[in-house]
Amino acid sequence: MCVESDGCEIEGCSSSDEVRTLSGSMSPGLKSSPDLHPCKPGQKFRAALLRCRSPAAAAGILSFGNVLNYMDRYTVAGVVQDIQRHYEQTDSGVGLLQTVFICSFMVAAPIFGYLGDRFNRKVILSCGIFFWSIVTLSSSFISKEYYWLFVLSRGLVGIGESSYSSISPTIIGDLFTNNSRTMMLSVFYLAIPLGSGLGYILGSSAKVAAGDWHWALRVSPVLGITAGTLILVFVPEPKRGSADQMVRIKTRTSWCCDMKALAKNRSYVFSSLASAAVSFATGAFGMWIPLYLVRAQVVQKTAEACTKEVCSSTDSLIFGAITCVTGLLGVVIGAATTRLCRQRTERADPLVCAVSMLGSAIFICLIFVVAKKSIVGAYVCIFIGETLLFLNWAITADILMFVVIPTRRATAVAFQSFTSHLLGDAGSPYLIGLISDALQQSYAKSALWRFLSLGYALMLCPFIIVLGGMFFLATALFFLDDREKAEKQLSQLTRPPSSVKV
Repeated sequence: MCVESDGCEIEGCSSSDEVRTLSGSMSPGLKSSPDLHPCKPGQKFRAALLRCRSPAAAAGILSFGNVLNYMDRYTVAGVVQDIQRHYEQTDSGVGLLQTVFICSFMVAAPIFGYLGDRFNRKVILSCGIFFWSIVTLSSSFISKEYYWLFVLSRGLVGIGESSYSSISPTIIGDLFTNNSRTMMLSVFYLAIPLGSGLGYILGSSAKVAAGDWHWALRVSPVLGITAGTLILVFVPEPKRGSADQMVRIKTRTSWCCDMKALAKNRSYVFSSLASAAVSFATGAFGMWIPLYLVRAQVVQKTAEACTKEVCSSTDSLIFGAITCVTGLLGVVIGAATTRLCRQRTERADPLVCAVSMLGSAIFICLIFVVAKKSIVGAYVCIFIGETLLFLNWAITADILMFVVIPTRRATAVAFQSFTSHLLGDAGSPYLIGLISDALQQSYAKSALWRFLSLGYALMLCPFIIVLGGMFFLATALFFLDDREKAEKQLSQLTRPPSSVKV
């Protein structure tokens, strides 16, 4: 018979049952006692609710929330051509939307990292989701005379989404260990490409169904409020480090100490720089590739330039579907490859990331070579290039879990997010648009040159990806030493109950 904390019996458990804790350990079930009393209806509901708070369910809900986070982020990219026509903006003006979003996202990340290491994490997550859902819904009613307000709204959405990306991986890190943690983080980070792809699909589909692109911003808020409620109700708040050690952490380091330690952690620094290279490429691609392919078809005379109120959404739908599939393949292949390579070398995690990055750069270069002649060929190159690029997302998170102690992981995730966005997708969409505009002003504004100028600007991405591969190779050099240091430091911060002096 199982016992709830208020001393009532929970039906459906025998005296021989075992209870699984959040960290995966087993404890024997408690026997019936004459002091126990039957549960009241409200207590039974609470007990049933607690039984649903399993680590797997929590990871699933957090992954669902991450899907919505990225789906909302890329819904705008799915209707970027309509936004550009509606607000009468240049390429750089539209690129500013993503740049403002990411800038506010990265500035807020360290703040939420600090809060996430010290306060209730699931409450912060839920409040963040509720906030960006309300702001996104409100932004769909902004008229064309107030483009600056629309840009500002994207900045506010970035603040809300920052809370989620900074804190949620640390909850999963405290619920699972070793290969189980790798698996769950893989599922969680699968949400990045999956949510991004669904963002394109949702934005395009809602626009076509309603005949108005504003409706693309009115679907994800409803789902976001649902996810926030599920997190409040079903996601537990595990003790920090509970999955890594079965002893209580007696010492908490200061924020300044955490930052100094992270700055000296070479694996953390180099993997963060590599993440910035990935962010640069994905931010630029997510914003501009669908529009680039539209311009390619205009050059090939298989499509006409958009002059209607609602532009064609075919390329956004196809690109979104490719992103979903390649995200799934990339994360699954990355997790399986890393697990296999760990049997041969302990440096498998950063090495798999490095090889996938360098391979991705080759196929991304080929996109701009074949797009002028063959859209199908461009899609094939996008498929292979994105699959290789998405291999490293979950692995990078796992590298951080290995080399950073549990009490500073939220701070580490937040500052890795900050640096990767600061050096990556905070500026890449706007920079690509700026280069494209500059090239168009230098030459005649023909359809061919609008296509070529954007392609030349996007050619910056493969070189950044190669640089990211070099950073992952540097991470491999220091990975084992930093992992060993983290294990030693964790043992110093923990004391088994028997060793505590009175």
